[in-house]
Amino acid sequence: MPNIHFRRINAKTVLEICNLSDTLSPIQRTMVADNAISIAQAYFSENAWFRGIYADEDAIGFIMLHQGSDYDDEIDVHGVYLWRFMVASPYQGKGYGKQAIKVLMKHLKGQGINEVITSCEDREGSPMGFYTRLGFTPNGETFGDEIGLTLHF
Repeated sequence: MPNIHFRRINAKTVLEICNLSDTLSPIQRTMVADNAISIAQAYFSENAWFRGIYADEDAIGFIMLHQGSDYDDEIDVHGVYLWRFMVASPYQGKGYGKQAIKVLMKHLKGQGINEVITSCEDREGSPMGFYTRLGFTPNGETFGDEIGLTLHF
């Protein structure tokens, strides 16, 4: 298994990360914003943290967190919210997404944080099975059409 890690996105890597959205299936593209949109939203949020996901030297995905409740961002979650998470299609089903979530958990534990909240739809092509296999459980919240999930670690 390659080394899965996060890197800051910069002027040299931003197009590479943005182009990963083009690898997703049409149904997946309806469930997660393009990385370019996510990066733009992050730059206008005071509470966003985002990185490219890499397997050794290859860009394979994108992760973005929102920390703290912020009415301007339309995210009313106290704590850490996994706002965006995507793994490019060629890298799906190989354990890379699971490893990226483990890297995220280690990152958050280092800050004294022991839970993360996310949300997703529960329909064909959704990541619900991925999240529940990792231990995320429904938390009773909804975010539009999405079901809230919490992972305690």
